[in-house]
Amino acid sequence: MKATGIVRRIDDLGRVVIPKEIRRTMRIREGDPLEIFTEKDGEVIFKKYSPIGELGDFADNYVETLAKTSGHGACITDRDNVIAVSGIPKKELMEKRVSHELDDIMNDKSKISCDSGRRVSIADGSDKYSAKVVVPIISEGDTIGSVLFVMKEDENASEVDDKLAESAAGFLGKHMEG
Repeated sequence: MKATGIVRRIDDLGRVVIPKEIRRTMRIREGDPLEIFTEKDGEVIFKKYSPIGELGDFADNYVETLAKTSGHGACITDRDNVIAVSGIPKKELMEKRVSHELDDIMNDKSKISCDSGRRVSIADGSDKYSAKVVVPIISEGDTIGSVLFVMKEDENASEVDDKLAESAAGFLGKHMEG
């Protein structure tokens, strides 16, 4: 844990303001859920809550099925990190922070598909892999992650790839709703 040197007081309603600089660097947006942890020595820790991150083994199995079905590398992300990878070396992307470009796509609730001709950087600081298909996972109206296909430079996504990613994102979104 790293000290920031910033001190905040609790107001009469028990609220604490998280400084804008910290919210920006940690990509905490208004309305984002935060999980609260406590330590025996009095520490209170706020951590961004990732509902899709709790899928664990399910996400791993699902992304493996997507990769085998599509014949392309596949990833599932939450709002912040790549949480499941198949069809490409896991160490390259697993648990890496999503790129600002991918974050913007999730914020806009837009999708990148085969007819856009666009490639999207997946992880911050890594241009080795990019996605040609990106579909946000939406649960109860909020974006909670994305499903994406990673393809070689000379490969193109098909309409079937688009539909497969849309189906996966739709299923995962509904699954998270309960």
